[in-house]
Amino acid sequence: MDNSQNKVKDISTGTLAFIGDAVYELFVRRMLVQSGENDPERLHFEAVKYVRAESQAYAIKKLMDGFLTEPEIELVKKARNHKMPNRSRSAGMVEYKLATGLEALLGRLYMDGAEERLAEVVEEAISIIKAKNVD
Repeated sequence: MDNSQNKVKDISTGTLAFIGDAVYELFVRRMLVQSGENDPERLHFEAVKYVRAESQAYAIKKLMDGFLTEPEIELVKKARNHKMPNRSRSAGMVEYKLATGLEALLGRLYMDGAEERLAEVVEEAISIIKAKNVD
């Protein structure tokens, strides 16, 4: 393993969540723009449905039930259990921690350069949230 891979392994789950949040937001925004929506206010309204902690928590719970690998689940749990100084003003602590777990996983996949798996996980999460919002 080269030195850069060692450095990626040493990144804290909080820092992984920081980068994962941005990566996920970009995927969501791209999906919405590609859907043909052009009104920035409407784009923001739609994006919130996918990026809010409650939606991310719902998605990660579903993903952990057979979609994620054991190492991915371990990372989500590690991030979920990490002591956090901040939390969302609108989400409960459990939802916030689960959402942080999803973001940390996405951050790890991004930092590892696992672009194909990253896309699979994000697309499945979006699909789960989209199906829930239709119900």
